[in-house]
Amino acid sequence: MPREISPCLTFSSTFRKLGEGGVWRCSAGEPEPAALLSCDIRRGRPPEQRAELAQALIDACVETLGLRSDRLVVEFTQHTSDEMYRAGRGWAAEWTPAEATGAA
Repeated sequence: MPREISPCLTFSSTFRKLGEGGVWRCSAGEPEPAALLSCDIRRGRPPEQRAELAQALIDACVETLGLRSDRLVVEFTQHTSDEMYRAGRGWAAEWTPAEATGAA
């Protein structure tokens, strides 16, 4: 079972399938198939919280999709609240540390 993600963490996800051989990891050896997870989040979360989310996403991909953890990369792009707009809700609120504890 994938790691449980903190209930105070709300996120949307999208899977963009590039097809077989769409993403490759290139190093000293031969190129190998890989996967990249890109997360757009509000600025302010501490590195430890981002690392916990990254590991939970990797674990879920390994378990549900059969991917190799050493071929997965998670990238975070951090945004200010005025760069994230949701219909019916308007601009996102700035992230606060209280959200990490569920107190928000």
